[in-house]
Amino acid sequence: MHMADALISPLVGGTMWVATAGVAAYSIKKIQSEMDEKKIPLMGVMGAFIFASQMINFTIPGTGSSGHIGGGLLLAILLGPYAGFLTIASVLTIQALFFADGGLLALGSNVFNMGFFSCFIAYPLIYKGFMGRGYTTKRIFFASILAAIIGLQMGAFGVVLETLFSGKTELPFGTFVLLMQPIHLAIGAVEGLVTAAVVTYIWNARPEILEGAASGRALGNVSIKKVVAGLIAIALITGVGLSWFASSNPDGLEWAMIKTAGTAELEAPDGLHQQLSDLQTKTAFLPDYSFKTPEAETELSAGEEEETWPAISGGTSTSGLVGGGLTLALAVLVGVGIGLLKRRKYRTNS
Repeated sequence: MHMADALISPLVGGTMWVATAGVAAYSIKKIQSEMDEKKIPLMGVMGAFIFASQMINFTIPGTGSSGHIGGGLLLAILLGPYAGFLTIASVLTIQALFFADGGLLALGSNVFNMGFFSCFIAYPLIYKGFMGRGYTTKRIFFASILAAIIGLQMGAFGVVLETLFSGKTELPFGTFVLLMQPIHLAIGAVEGLVTAAVVTYIWNARPEILEGAASGRALGNVSIKKVVAGLIAIALITGVGLSWFASSNPDGLEWAMIKTAGTAELEAPDGLHQQLSDLQTKTAFLPDYSFKTPEAETELSAGEEEETWPAISGGTSTSGLVGGGLTLALAVLVGVGIGLLKRRKYRTNS
């Protein structure tokens, strides 16, 4: 659900930027009371894990489409909704700036669609509602799948509404929504399974992490070395190697656009859209998770090479390694900044 800038108008894009900034500011304020030193590296590692996981597009059988996990629900379960939202915002910011995955104008929409609904609606109202009676493997799987599906359905509907309010007549509401919702239902089910598997691993290794995130308590003396090491190893394997095996089929949003408008890319107007596109071209040093290719060479090779699978690529592996590192660094920087604000507030009150 990484929306391109061409899908939304400047008014809608700006409005969603303001809404997302408001949620981020609220999250920063709320998290100060529960932030401790151990949550900071966990935010970074989880950000890198989600970045790598999103590089794996899985095929949706019988549709010609693919999907990848959003990650907002998993982050909320392990970090709490506030730190979870800030971490998914870090992931999507790195993707947009350095990998041209999602537009800069649409960044507010993307963070809101993939972060807000999962962290502040699906997690507290669905997931926590089931897990309030205690953790069991069955409850983890059922709650994860249901919450992931509902969060992704709301996010997909958010995309449809944003294109509607942007006046995108190429994507009529009725047709677009009837394609977006079912395909993201399937994607949500897979995300729920992945979420349940990771949560079960954490629950067996360090249940205190889940309990602390749910209650807002600091981790205190709980050792998270084993969990952090495991997540780093999985992120490295996924981003550097398993990303070669990602499906080449269009993702759920692109598939719905192709079925609705006959194309996965709408033409962006001049003005702000073009200015932000030019800026993104300068900042994205690994566009589409690959090395930059000269335009002339790209046109020459277009249509001459058949896509191979797995798509073994040094550019993809580099993107997984660099992107994971940048996301980890940004998420840690956010955590450190919040920690400094907390200490400053404490000194002021004292």
